[in-house]
Amino acid sequence: MNSRVMALCVSCVLLFSVGAFCQTDPGPRGGGPDSGGPLPSVAADNPSTILSFFNDGKDRFEEIDSVSGAITGENGFGLGPRYNSRSCAACHAEPATGGSSPAMNPQVADATADGATNTVPSFITSTGPVREARFIYFMDAFGVPITTAPNGGVEDLYTIAGRSDASTCTTSFISQPDFANAIEQNNIIFRIPTPVFGAGLVENVDETDLLANQASNVGNPFGVAGTFNRNGNDGTISRFGWKAQNKSLEIFSGEAYNVEMGVSNELFTNERPLPEEDRNNGLPEECKINGFPEDHTNFNTTAVKTPSDAVQFAMFMRLLAPPSPPLLQGPVDTISGRGMFESVGCSSCHSPGFTTHHSRITPDLDNASFEIFSDLEVHHMGTLLADNITQGDAGGDQFRTAPLWGVGQRRFFLHDGRTTNIVTAIEQHQSTGSEANTVIANFRALTVPQKQAIVDFLRGL
Repeated sequence: MNSRVMALCVSCVLLFSVGAFCQTDPGPRGGGPDSGGPLPSVAADNPSTILSFFNDGKDRFEEIDSVSGAITGENGFGLGPRYNSRSCAACHAEPATGGSSPAMNPQVADATADGATNTVPSFITSTGPVREARFIYFMDAFGVPITTAPNGGVEDLYTIAGRSDASTCTTSFISQPDFANAIEQNNIIFRIPTPVFGAGLVENVDETDLLANQASNVGNPFGVAGTFNRNGNDGTISRFGWKAQNKSLEIFSGEAYNVEMGVSNELFTNERPLPEEDRNNGLPEECKINGFPEDHTNFNTTAVKTPSDAVQFAMFMRLLAPPSPPLLQGPVDTISGRGMFESVGCSSCHSPGFTTHHSRITPDLDNASFEIFSDLEVHHMGTLLADNITQGDAGGDQFRTAPLWGVGQRRFFLHDGRTTNIVTAIEQHQSTGSEANTVIANFRALTVPQKQAIVDFLRGL
C-alpha cells in the first residue's frame, strides 16, 4: 500500500471510526448503445407489428401531460388535480427512457409549469433524486401523528392550481400537503423510481421457479430468510415496486398514472385525493375538470393506437430490453469481484438469474435466461432502512431485493435515494433486525482491494 492510500485509510478510520470503508465508488458507468431499446426480437419486428406497439408505447411514456391536452408540447391529457411529475419518462430517465432518476430533477420545473402556484418542498432539489413522499401516520388537527392510525399513502407534491388550463381549480379549493410539519414530526418517508428495463422478463418468470429458488436458499449460513409479497385477490406472487406490491405491469402502470400524474384510467378509474381527503370530503368538484376515466381505450382508432395509455405503458416496459451490458474500459476487476460478491453472501438475496416460462408474445421472452441479481422476495432490512410502511404482506422494514442489473448506471441508491455512493448503500444494509447483518460483517472483514473488487463488479453491471 503506498503512502497516499495509507493516509487516506487512516483518515477514513479517524473520521468514521471502526468498520469504515476505504474503497471508492467510481460513479455511474456509461449507458451503452442499447439502453432504452427494445428486445432484439422486438427490434426485428417478430411477430409482425410488435415494434410499432413498442414505439407507440415509448412515445406515450415520454409524452408530457397537461390538464386539457391542448398546451403546445404537452399533448398528454388529464394531469392532476394532484401530481408528482408530468411524464413517465421524466422520472424514469437515466441512463435512458425506462431508467431511474436523472442528474437534473424535473420535479423542480414541474412545480410551476404553465402557471402552477406550487412551492418546491425542501426534499426536492435540482440535483437530488426524483421522489414521492408518504406520511407514516395520519395526523390530528394539530399536525401531530396518530400512531394508532397508519397512513402510508402517497402525498402528491403538487396541485394544478394556477395553471392556465385549470382555471376553476384554485388554491381556495386545493393545497399542497404540509410537508414541513411532517418533516418536523419525523412522519415522512420517500421513494424513488425503480428502473423498468427488462420488466417483461421479470413478469414472465414462473412462480414455481421463484419458489424453487427460495427453497434452495433455506438454511443458508448468512441468516437470510426472505418471503414473497402476494396479490391480495388471487394469492399469487407479486413482483413489481419497492415492496413487490404490484402483481402485473398493467397494475403497476395504471397505479403510477393515477398516483404520480393524477390521470384516471381504466384500472384506477377516479381522480385520486390525498389519503386524508379520501377519509373526509374527497377532492373538490372545481378541480375535477375532466370526465372519468381520462385515459381509456381509443374506440375511434385502430390497431396500435387503440389501447389506452396505461396498457401501452405496460407494453413498452414488457418489450423493453434489459440494461445494456457494460462497456468496460481499463483494468476493472469484475471477475474476482463477482466471486467475492458471492462468497460473502450477497447472492443469498441477489440471486443471479432466472429463465422465463414459455411466452406467446415475442421470442426473446420465450424460455429466456437472464441475470437480474434479485430473488424478487421481500426481506427484513432493519431499523436503518425501515420506512414503517406496510404494503400487502411486506411490513415496515421489508423491501423487495432490488435487482442489481444496471446498478452500475444509477445515480441514486436505496428506496429513498438517500445516497449517491454505492459503498454507502452497502453499509446501510447493516442495522438492528436486518437479514443482511452477517453478509455486511463478512464484507467488512475483506481487505480494501477485495471490497473494491466488489464495488467495481457492481458498477460493471
